[in-house]
Amino acid sequence: MSAPVPRITLLAGGVGGAKLAEGLAAVCPPERLSIIGNVADDQEFHGLWVSPDIDTLTYSLAGLIDRQQGWGLAGESHRLLEGLATLGCETWMSLGDRDLATHVLRTQLRRQGMRPSDIARHIATALGVEVELLLPTDDRLQTRIRTPEGWLAFQEYFVRERCRPEVLEVRLDGVETARPTPEALAAIADADLLLIAPSNPVVSIAPILAVPGIRAAIEASPAPCLAVSPLIGGRTVKGPADRMLIAAGRECSNLGVAHGYAPWLDGLMIDHADAADRDRLEARGLRVATTRTLMADAADKARLAGELLAFAETLSEEALACP
Repeated sequence: MSAPVPRITLLAGGVGGAKLAEGLAAVCPPERLSIIGNVADDQEFHGLWVSPDIDTLTYSLAGLIDRQQGWGLAGESHRLLEGLATLGCETWMSLGDRDLATHVLRTQLRRQGMRPSDIARHIATALGVEVELLLPTDDRLQTRIRTPEGWLAFQEYFVRERCRPEVLEVRLDGVETARPTPEALAAIADADLLLIAPSNPVVSIAPILAVPGIRAAIEASPAPCLAVSPLIGGRTVKGPADRMLIAAGRECSNLGVAHGYAPWLDGLMIDHADAADRDRLEARGLRVATTRTLMADAADKARLAGELLAFAETLSEEALACP
């Protein structure tokens, strides 16, 4: 008889996080999986509150994501955006017509006083998502990027400027007064296994960990914690994580990734192309597994998720074997 699937809590943001979330959802019963997403990329556009990372997780888990671009809904039209452009509005944030329906509803419910966590749950349930999708906080956070031209909101840097400016500093506004959601704290406390997705460590995972109480809950958890590195061959496949690690004063390597999760990280899964990092990682007390971390399709996502669970099982067996 196979071992029962552990209760898993995944910290995730961006496309890489959504891909691993899909993989885990494919191999785990939905009641055994909770996902805490990043809300620090949220921003208002055209009077509507947009939550890019949460929507990418939701659309991916619902099977509705635009696979080619990695975000937004498949088969979208952009008639409303075309109309706004005709009227002279800035439309650099590409929001499809059906995607805008999500933002209209979210904004309406926020104005009615509904908790953002409850709104995210309502949208996910309406779209057929069965796993628990959680927010780290219901308070407003915003990642800001300092460039040679000045400070930018993350979406301005990432979408409008296409990550071209040099990153001098990363700041998280609102974190001092943010409070963790009870659902996120409970998911961490109840987990048998804590996972960190191959998301940008600086702007996707760090904002979750920065919410007061979240990091402390992880440190207090007896569950093993494993991460999948977003680097392949020492670089990111897509996005500015490698440059942001340097801007954050960390080494652009798997050592730099692991440093942000010390001292509570137990193991790191890295790509075969970075196997040379194994000795240095193990010298820091980490367990290391190497595999093909690129998730090109559904089979890759499920394979990586299965390998990650197998990696966690070996750690549990090692712990039991210790006198």
